[in-house]
Amino acid sequence: MLRPFAISCLVAAVALSAAARTRPHYGGTLHVEIEGDAWGPHSELAKRLVFDGLTRLDANGTASPSLAIRWASENNDRRWQFWLRPGVHFQDGAALTSTAVEASLAGACGNGCPWTAVHAVGSEVIFTGDGPMPNLPALLAGDDFLIARSGTINSITANSGATPLIGPVVGTGAFQLDQFANGNLILIANDTCWQGRPFLDKIEIDGRKPIRDQWLDLRIGRADLADVPAEQLRQAREQHLTVVASPPVSLLALAAADAGVLFNPNLRAAIAQAVDRGALSNVIFQKQGEIAASLLPSELTGYGFLFPADRDINKARELRGGLTPPPLTLSTDNNAVMQLAAQRIALNLREAGFNVQVAGAGSPQHADMVLLRLTLASNQPQSALESLLRGVGVAAPVLEDTPEGLYRAEHDFLETHTLIPLLYLPRAYAAGGRVRDLRLSPVGVPLLAGVSLEDTP
Repeated sequence: MLRPFAISCLVAAVALSAAARTRPHYGGTLHVEIEGDAWGPHSELAKRLVFDGLTRLDANGTASPSLAIRWASENNDRRWQFWLRPGVHFQDGAALTSTAVEASLAGACGNGCPWTAVHAVGSEVIFTGDGPMPNLPALLAGDDFLIARSGTINSITANSGATPLIGPVVGTGAFQLDQFANGNLILIANDTCWQGRPFLDKIEIDGRKPIRDQWLDLRIGRADLADVPAEQLRQAREQHLTVVASPPVSLLALAAADAGVLFNPNLRAAIAQAVDRGALSNVIFQKQGEIAASLLPSELTGYGFLFPADRDINKARELRGGLTPPPLTLSTDNNAVMQLAAQRIALNLREAGFNVQVAGAGSPQHADMVLLRLTLASNQPQSALESLLRGVGVAAPVLEDTPEGLYRAEHDFLETHTLIPLLYLPRAYAAGGRVRDLRLSPVGVPLLAGVSLEDTP
């Protein structure tokens, strides 16, 4: 009789121990290392922890309540009304009001906003436009429209030197900014956050770290989360790192100026025909990307195959028409892989009769072409397409949500050859053994507000 009882007790003890190990703990510091800047124009990782938007995207990429609890449109989507969540406070204790939201959004995008005017009316925020704004709730979930108190969201962008943070940066998010110096951030938990206190006490984000150093720190326990570039995904898995990866959400694209040397659209079309996407994918990005000639990934639309992605060097020479354009400059950031990709593209274009030189970021001369990455703002095609177009300066709304309408919008824009899609790449991260409940947003951003650490008492 005692033996079965002892076994039962042992099984129960193991089950309780396993439950205790998996139950989220409060406290502890998460150490994050990244290649880029911890707080910069494209650093959603930190800003999403400090600030909230009026809306957010749920796991399906659909606009869901955040600082606004509901919304409604009138006049064929030309007027939108958003009702604010009651009882929300900024991290300095000030109440979230419609006036504060209006002040934040008024400085968000200048003349490039999706709306014509925004007004505070009681506890509501009213957006009006000269034309329909069918995607406004989803667009408001984007990084450009996060709500900051007194417009402080960009006040430390340039403060990347050794000096300590000067001036407030105040949002409503789960963490508040404590220190920022030398590219490194310290965020501390917002105990009064409207969504509830996060599990972690603190997040330290160490920016501008080489991948090799990040992975070494991850192995020895100095880091809990590290970048995994798409081209090193296979290597990370071979080294038995615990990797979380998104679908292809990051678009590698070549932006070509429609002025100066490339004013002639045939020259831009020749460039589009000359680039060897297959070589970029196979050699530089180690087959981790998806060759693309469309703005949206084919898995979102189903019509990607209608945009030819094969290289046609003869067509490129034909479009060039015997012209010998002056030397062209191709710029990209100083990331080694982006520089390598730019060099490969320059080689392709030289084979088509163009004289191309590659310059790094911050080069003083004007660049005729820029190799860049654009990240999807949503996994819903209509709002994702409008966000991508707005990101390259096209302010017209995407009005149709049918495959035919989306294809037509993409086709019309891509016919200008001012943006040449090349590859879609995943976003990935490696996590240490004590990290629990790490998930990625639909567009590949780590959701650190829900993370806990296993060994925290």
